[in-house]
Amino acid sequence: MAQARMKARPPRRASFLGGERFAVFAECLLTGVWIAVACLGVVTYPAAFAAGARHLRRRTAHEGGGVREFVADFRSALRRGWAVGVAGWTAAAAVWIDVQAARAGLPGGPFVGAVGIFALIGLAVALLRAAAVWTPGASWRALLAGAGRRTVLDPAGSFLVVCGLGVVSLSAAFVAPLAVPVLGAVAAAAVAVEERYRHR
Repeated sequence: MAQARMKARPPRRASFLGGERFAVFAECLLTGVWIAVACLGVVTYPAAFAAGARHLRRRTAHEGGGVREFVADFRSALRRGWAVGVAGWTAAAAVWIDVQAARAGLPGGPFVGAVGIFALIGLAVALLRAAAVWTPGASWRALLAGAGRRTVLDPAGSFLVVCGLGVVSLSAAFVAPLAVPVLGAVAAAAVAVEERYRHR
């Protein structure tokens, strides 16, 4: 009888772990909605991802936190994060001009366009990695400098973040509303990549 009870315990634990993983996945999707709403300010996307990543870090650490804490983090990150958002849109506009030059058949246009696209992807990865480790009061300049180094020194982790961005793009291409909750999965991927790098 005792042996039967001992054998019955592992499945219960596995079921609990499965439930915990599903809860984290559901939290990622909910966080994606919060991030999407916070991104409506156009230049607010760095602060939105920073607040989302911090919420997911709290969630995986079994700490308290909800939408109020997310809003408080978003406001804190936005104080200087809006300038990062402006810089990001400026870089995107420069790449768009490069791509248009490539399509127009200008000499060296295709090469310049390709370099611009790869540079923009690298900047997006660095921004997500910086947002993944953001804390209130942290300097965005220092965060981006460190994230830029990690983006280059940890190509495997950076590739995982790129894959997350690819999933968002494909989701938007097939069913646009799916890209909204998937934003939380991208934030979670960036958090996981940073944790992996920290424990190397």
